[in-house]
Amino acid sequence: MTDPDFGVCAAAGAGALQRWYDQSTGQWTSTGWWNAANALTAMIGYSKLTGDSSHDGCLAATFAAAQRQHASFINDYYDDNGWWALAWVAAFDMTRDSRYLDAARAIFTHNTGGWDDTCRGGLWWTTSSNYKNAITNELFLTLAALLHQRTPGDSSYLSWAQREWEWFRASGLIGPGGLVNDGLTPACANNAGTTWTYNQGVVLGGLAALFEITGDRAYLQQGEAIASAVLAKLVTPASAHPPGILIEPCERAPAGCNGDQAQFKGIFIRYLYEFWLQSRQPAYRTFILANARSVWDNNTNASHQFGLRWTGPFDRADAARQSSALDALNAAVALAG
Repeated sequence: MTDPDFGVCAAAGAGALQRWYDQSTGQWTSTGWWNAANALTAMIGYSKLTGDSSHDGCLAATFAAAQRQHASFINDYYDDNGWWALAWVAAFDMTRDSRYLDAARAIFTHNTGGWDDTCRGGLWWTTSSNYKNAITNELFLTLAALLHQRTPGDSSYLSWAQREWEWFRASGLIGPGGLVNDGLTPACANNAGTTWTYNQGVVLGGLAALFEITGDRAYLQQGEAIASAVLAKLVTPASAHPPGILIEPCERAPAGCNGDQAQFKGIFIRYLYEFWLQSRQPAYRTFILANARSVWDNNTNASHQFGLRWTGPFDRADAARQSSALDALNAAVALAG
């Protein structure tokens, strides 16, 4: 099967995403606060991987304008804060503008306040301290490892990253089937909550960075176990057309997926690509290209907008769906050569 020109596809998808961009707020209409951080990250990824700088104005505009909603990009949700911090790390990597890295560091420092000894460690989801969940801790892990790599002479960020991973690994959040469940019960046990795709993805970013830092293959082996479980269990069946395409668990439910859940799959692909850079497993490259091909062939309208189901048919458009699919196209740009 001949692949499309993924650079052309990503350009079309990025252009469509930016039609939702509101420079006065620094956000994307049709979606929410944390989703905006991911839309920004997808646009940074697009610019970095394609060399097209035509949309780069949204970086400085968002940095200036979005803080009018939440000062320093911080609210009561430690996971929301983590998404914005990772967006600013990506912005720093592309621009080398230190104010973006400073913002990420300030968010990380704030988020350390969410860690306590309940369940032997880990961050709470919110300042209300009523739920310890996977995504908040995965974001903290990945952010700590990335900040270590960007801070010469650091030991503190690395210590936090290793502390977080040791807690996460022992917490029970990784279920018996190899997938990460949503969170912990009040009794500090795996709550058997939904195995959302993004909970399988962000942890791969942290494990990839820890392997890159330490050379310890145990990090790769754990990430490969999670990725293998996704490719076996969170995909369309062999009888589907096309088979083996990433599917969010809510896509199988009568109620479908909400505006947050529409964001999740692109995050998984983004971090599977980052993990592939360290592991080089051929199956990951094949999987990413197949998903991007399906998005383009089966799940787009005449305006180059993308829907929820990457196998199609196109349902409706919003910035969460669009930026999620753009993450897949971005990764395909990097891998298609």
